Amino acid sequence: MTAVKNLASGLYIVATPIGNLGDMTVRGRDILAEADLIACEDTRVTGKLLSAFGLKRPLLAYNDHNADKVRPKLLEMLRARRIVALVSDAGTPLISDPGYKLVRDCVAEGLPVTAAPGASALLAALTLAGLPTDRFLFAGFLPPKSAARRGALGELAAVPATLVFYETGPRLAGSLADMAAVLGAREGAVARELTKLFEEVRRGPLAELAAHYAEMGGPKGEIVVIVGPPPAGETAAEDLDAALRRALSGNSTRDAAALVAGETGLPRKQVYARALALAQEGKD
Repeated sequence: MTAVKNLASGLYIVATPIGNLGDMTVRGRDILAEADLIACEDTRVTGKLLSAFGLKRPLLAYNDHNADKVRPKLLEMLRARRIVALVSDAGTPLISDPGYKLVRDCVAEGLPVTAAPGASALLAALTLAGLPTDRFLFAGFLPPKSAARRGALGELAAVPATLVFYETGPRLAGSLADMAAVLGAREGAVARELTKLFEEVRRGPLAELAAHYAEMGGPKGEIVVIVGPPPAGETAAEDLDAALRRALSGNSTRDAAALVAGETGLPRKQVYARALALAQEGKD
């Protein structure tokens, strides 16, 4: 395999290993070796990666905390026809990081952008989950607090696709419990430490997964949660209508909406609007 030589100038989006160094592509490694500058989340993490491959290149931190200040510097280098590589601490850049803004600005100015694909925790977990992969939605990290988390899940409940989330160990059991409450009896999978020595994928109904991690405590490592799509023939809208009709039988419209919003985690305004519509249907 021929190594990359004499790279053209531009921005290179380079995927890095999510745990196993053997997953670094030859092309990605060669791009890092040729780059005039490597923009990375944490220079210490990327420095260790370069050291493992016997490389030493200029590094510049580019992350959520300094992106607005650093991005003009990177664009200036690209305008000067330099080679800039963008990496994340692990996996494919632009997945839950500010890289898309840099790409957006490069595209707006007509500056060249190239991807060097490779490892991705999102795709690795999806392929291991044993759940449908023909249609999926990546939703990133859910809100840390239960009420907001249930609201976010409520917005996704009707999506006819497998759902993919990133999560942290301390929040895992609570998130799974909220998923079970809002999304219902769906199958799920929790994947962690992917490609590493202690890789684990636990599969089962959401409620069972929530109970397991509530008992065992939050696991260490980076975590991906996969949730199967709604059962065939069942929609979240139908579930909402059924819950509202039950609540409306013994409560005012406003009280019924409040009860159902609390049960499902759906936004109260959304539930109230549907309750009004159902109440009006009952009068017609």
